[in-house]
Amino acid sequence: MYNFTQNVFMNISNQNKKNRTTIGLAMSGGVDSSVAAALLKQRRYEVIGLTMHLWEFDKVGGNVFNESSCCSLDAMDDARSVCQKLGIPHYVIDVRQEFEQHVIDNFESEYLNGRTPNPCILCNSKIKWEVLLKKAIELGCKYFSTGHYARVTYDDEKGRYILHRGIDRSKDQAYALWGLSQEQLKSTIFPLGSLSKTEVRKIAASLNLKTKNKQESQEICFIPDNNYPRFLCERFPKLFSKINSGEILDKDDNILGYHRGYPFYTIGQRKGLGIAMGKPMYVIKIDAKKNQIVIGDKEDLQNQGLIANQVNWIAIEKLISPLKVEAQVRYNDPGRQANIYPAENGYVKVIFDTFHQAVTPGQSVVFFKDDVVIGGGVIDNSV
Repeated sequence: MYNFTQNVFMNISNQNKKNRTTIGLAMSGGVDSSVAAALLKQRRYEVIGLTMHLWEFDKVGGNVFNESSCCSLDAMDDARSVCQKLGIPHYVIDVRQEFEQHVIDNFESEYLNGRTPNPCILCNSKIKWEVLLKKAIELGCKYFSTGHYARVTYDDEKGRYILHRGIDRSKDQAYALWGLSQEQLKSTIFPLGSLSKTEVRKIAASLNLKTKNKQESQEICFIPDNNYPRFLCERFPKLFSKINSGEILDKDDNILGYHRGYPFYTIGQRKGLGIAMGKPMYVIKIDAKKNQIVIGDKEDLQNQGLIANQVNWIAIEKLISPLKVEAQVRYNDPGRQANIYPAENGYVKVIFDTFHQAVTPGQSVVFFKDDVVIGGGVIDNSV
């Protein structure tokens, strides 16, 4: 299907550019966006590579020169190198102010409220598909693209753009895109949605792209050493001197020990509690107001359902009656069958067919029907 030859780019470059549609591509400096650029060029698009400058490299601390970190200085150089090889323009777009406002501020406030945020989802909806898409339009682009493993189609009957999972379920990233609007999906093309990661790496190798063997980044992009406790302590030194040594309780409010700061824990956490009970114990509740953590047995993590807010619908205009879906409560969650119900003030109530473990406030819940994203929201609390 993808027959790349050494002169494919020369053949494309010699075509009349006036008749070609321009597309802006978010390039992180990884193999996925690199191959996306090559595929878009093969499809006769006029491609513009866009790399985001997200944060001040000397202010986040940690290993700021981590080569694998998304949008690091090295990643920018890798993206530029790929663009040069493919013969497409490359721009670095300064989005530091917007990223601080929408992503980092939310990350900090969620942890300080005893919740566990997902910054990548906000980065997608608020930065890539707002700020970067706007810049792409200013540069004359008709469409916007990324290296996500997802797909977009148009349903004539519903009159809506539909977001689908990627064909490779092991790499599917539709979960992280639930916040996209109809207008944003209308402008979006996902070149990798029908490919597997193995196929993507083979294409990168066939083109001898600099990123062909580059491993995926696992850490939070603005915390390159993956040490978010360090990051928060440096940002709020006075606060953490006050909340250190808060109480660790059991379900009966007995004091079992003292924690090092409630933002450093998440629901379902087992390691690093510093409590010897003769059996595994898990964080089952975080109370930011009381500066307390409650721990319990694994079965105490079982939840019948959840309440979600900040809901965005994709496959439907709105939820007016109960709907059977597969609900996914974290990125690597296989999902559970559930019924979703409309609630007051735009909230949604989710009831699982079987109990689900470690439903975590601040994380996203995404609703699927087969491979279609119905919509999603932010988990407010478990029920």
